Amino acid sequence: MIYDILENSDRYVVLHEGFAEAFAFLRRPDLRELAVDRYAIDGDRIIAMVARDQGRDIDEAQLEAHEKFIDIQMVLDGLDGMGWRPKALCRQPAGPYDPDEDIRFYADPPAAWLPVSPGMFAIFFPEDAHLPLVSSGLIHKVVVKVAVG
Repeated sequence: MIYDILENSDRYVVLHEGFAEAFAFLRRPDLRELAVDRYAIDGDRIIAMVARDQGRDIDEAQLEAHEKFIDIQMVLDGLDGMGWRPKALCRQPAGPYDPDEDIRFYADPPAAWLPVSPGMFAIFFPEDAHLPLVSSGLIHKVVVKVAVG
C-alpha cells in the first residue's frame, strides 16, 4: 500500500510498467470535468473509473481485495476514509472470490485508516485489503485499475 500526494507520483512509476500511463491520466487538466464513467487508458489493462458516490458508514462496508488489478484511488473532492489491512492477515472471508468482478470481501476490521483528501491517492496492490468510501459526505474520485501482469 502507498499513500501520497499526486505531486510525488513520479516516484512510483518504476514500480509497474502501467503506472506512468495511470498517473498521466490522473494529471489530466480536465480530470475534474470528466463525466462519471469508465475510461479505457490502455485497452482492458489500464482502466479509469470516475465516480461521485455518497460516503457510507463503516458498518455498511467490508474490506475488499483484488487479484488481477492494482487500484490507484485518488480523491478529487470530499474526504474518503479508506481502511487497510494486509490480506495475509484477513481471517474472515465474507464469500468466495468473484473472478468476473475481480473481488473478494472480508469481514475483518481494518488495521489502519487513511484520510484521503483532494489531491491525495492510495495504491492498493493485490496483497492489500482495502475499504474505501467511508465518509459522511459526497466523494468525487477516480479509481485507476492497472492489470497486475
